[in-house]
Amino acid sequence: MSRIISYNVNGIRAAAKKGLIEFIQEGQFDIVCLQETKAMKEQFDVSLIEDLGYIHHWHSAEKKGYSGVATFSKTAPDQVIEGCGIERYDREGRILRPDFGDWPLLNCYFPTGTSGDERQAFKMEFLSDFFNWIEELRKERPQLIIVGDYNVAHTENDIHDPVRNKKSSGFLPEERAWMTKWFDSGFTDAFRHAHPDRTEYSWWSYRANARANNKGWRIDYQSVSNNLKDKIKDAYQISDAKQSDHCPVFLDIDL
Repeated sequence: MSRIISYNVNGIRAAAKKGLIEFIQEGQFDIVCLQETKAMKEQFDVSLIEDLGYIHHWHSAEKKGYSGVATFSKTAPDQVIEGCGIERYDREGRILRPDFGDWPLLNCYFPTGTSGDERQAFKMEFLSDFFNWIEELRKERPQLIIVGDYNVAHTENDIHDPVRNKKSSGFLPEERAWMTKWFDSGFTDAFRHAHPDRTEYSWWSYRANARANNKGWRIDYQSVSNNLKDKIKDAYQISDAKQSDHCPVFLDIDL
């Protein structure tokens, strides 16, 4: 069995002060995938992770205090590949790929487009390039699990106010169309596979008491290649974990 969590921590150092390490210790997860670490490995006390029995790998952004992903696992991966080979994305520390036997696990932090047109265009280019890169990767590694902050809410059941947000970055028609194309291309949305109609969110704005009122978005996903979907045992949001403006998303898959 593999109990995997994916968690945008919005700064690993800040999250650690809010109980992140205790949360990981209590959960006894096999693999922990963190996004938006906002830290180089040497800026964090890694003994906190090592003391829990985890091997850790990091892919940090060149820019300090920005982006970055890290993966902790109880079992050592066979190999770890940083990035996707496209320099403009890799310098932002967005993709980390440890391989466990014949299934690579991609820990990803997709760009956000909320800061303006330039970054929205960058996000759409990333989505297109990522799709094409994965299509190539699947030819050699057909069994894939791709977790992380996709920064897109797919359907109206994945956002608290679909009507008022239809022109918001993260719920634009072209972003949602990309998600539909993505899941039609041979991937299963693990949470929707386990719970087709349930409404759960993974991110809440810090504004207007959004989390207390559960006015959220589901933008963190676990994509499982269709040849592994029958191994999904459960998937859900751990919404009572509050070390970030996101919550962890949990995947239980029999590997």
